Amino acid sequence: MTSESQLPKRGPMAGVSLAMAGVGGNLALASGVTMTLMFGMVLVLALGVTLIINSENPVLGLTIAIAVTLAFNLAAFFISPWIMDLTQKWLYGTRWVDLTELEKKSPESVEVIQRVCSQKNLKQPRLGIIDDQNPTAFTYGSLPNSARLVVSEGLFTYLDDDEVSTVYAHELGHIVHWDFAVMTVASTLVQITYLVYVFARRMGRSGSEKAKDIAQTVSLVAYIFYIVGTYLLLYLSRTREYFADHFAAETTGNPNALSRALVKIAYGLVEEGQKAKEPSRLVEGTRALGIYDHKAATSTGTAYRVSGGTAQIGRVFLWDLFNPWGSWMELNSTHPLTGKRVRALSTYAEQLGLEIEFDMGRVVGEGRQLDKGKLYGSFFLDIILYGAPFIGFLGGAILGVVLGTSSGMPNLAIASPLIGLGIGILIKTLVMYPNYSQARETDVLSLMSDPYASPLRGKPAKLNGELIGRGDAGYKFGSDLKLQDRSGMLFLRYSSRFGPIGNFLFGMKKVQNLIGMQVDSVGWFRRGIAPWMDLIQLETNSGTTVNSYHRFWSFILGGGSILLGIVLAVVLKTPV
Repeated sequence: MTSESQLPKRGPMAGVSLAMAGVGGNLALASGVTMTLMFGMVLVLALGVTLIINSENPVLGLTIAIAVTLAFNLAAFFISPWIMDLTQKWLYGTRWVDLTELEKKSPESVEVIQRVCSQKNLKQPRLGIIDDQNPTAFTYGSLPNSARLVVSEGLFTYLDDDEVSTVYAHELGHIVHWDFAVMTVASTLVQITYLVYVFARRMGRSGSEKAKDIAQTVSLVAYIFYIVGTYLLLYLSRTREYFADHFAAETTGNPNALSRALVKIAYGLVEEGQKAKEPSRLVEGTRALGIYDHKAATSTGTAYRVSGGTAQIGRVFLWDLFNPWGSWMELNSTHPLTGKRVRALSTYAEQLGLEIEFDMGRVVGEGRQLDKGKLYGSFFLDIILYGAPFIGFLGGAILGVVLGTSSGMPNLAIASPLIGLGIGILIKTLVMYPNYSQARETDVLSLMSDPYASPLRGKPAKLNGELIGRGDAGYKFGSDLKLQDRSGMLFLRYSSRFGPIGNFLFGMKKVQNLIGMQVDSVGWFRRGIAPWMDLIQLETNSGTTVNSYHRFWSFILGGGSILLGIVLAVVLKTPV
């Protein structure tokens, strides 16, 4: 039996077929279901609107509006590659290169491009390079033969040749699968549902009462369809990322290299983020297009930065794979969570009989030992916590009606909901921002390795590190900060007692003087797609102290609501 150390690192670069059982779903089915549902939504809404119109003009107006929307999107579909060429040149200084120049940077990428184009009978995509050290890659165009494939210089800086080639293969997968065309048509249908929503809402302001009622119903249904359609688009986008990963694994026979590439891209984004005082316009502007969502880079990049092996990286992936908050937040993302992508790529490596780069089997095994009751119990409690003010208001209203009716004091129906609302706000605040007096000293990586971490229930923690820049992308007066400690980087969110005005003044007058200082910080750590800490207090090595007040307005609103409810209960005490 072959030992793991004797297993090959990669498979053959041609003729590889890999099963995707349980990974990403079915691309044709995902596209078909999304498109069918969107077409069905549009048809139902269009029929619903025509039923409420008495005159021809509104129907004609809607028809023209839909026709214009279709014409605009059709024109944009074919013209957009040239518009984006100009935009890329203006914003990022994209330069177009030939295979000869690319071969100097990545010979294997050239081989992959030539082979895929030959096998799929594709015209070679126009190849662009952006002079930016943030590693990224993206593809755009209308049809496969008019595609552009653009990468940044950072890709060649942080990745090895075989890793770069898998990134090119991934982007070629988007071209082969007609991803731009499918996403453009699907997004057009979403636009039409929103157009129908606006139209029906306006029609609900005139006409007979029956027509108004029907129009308002159609408007509500249209808006629901619009929201559903938006999430279908995000689901389709994530599915297409899985299939582009699968295409890259089959094309190169090297799923391990793509796993490494994803982790190294995250690492590169973190490294470049530490050097820059403000986030790159490139990674912000191409978030949905890029191979990697830079918002998710902090945890993975930090783990790679300090790890001597794969164990620490795997610990970070536990949250992606097993915390229900990860799946919940992924619903709003164009990209799957990194841990899930690496896990899928590891299954392809297993099918090829390769030594697995990241031992996801061990990670999954560790994840199965997690306390599921704690994971899901905490998640559902968090959901209830999020709605605590509403629950308090509703509970207070019901109690107020019952007590007011039984005691003959109708004022309780007004006072009780306010008291309930205030109690709900205070409970939510105390759970979200627990007592920080016992906060323990830790580091960024340890916080990110907690699979039970929540975006709502803050974990009190102390960090020591250097303030390396602002956390607000491109905002000159941003009040948030980036903290770099020995293990990684984390965003610190500041909150003034004086609200947005206080945040603006802090960002304008004080932040610049803090950058570069060594600090001790106390705050509440939260884990989402991008982890962060809500700052409580910051002390610099020069003796400057900065206090932040995330709980301040919640206590004011909660306490004020309770006080107002009590006053109304007493002042309006008029038994009948």
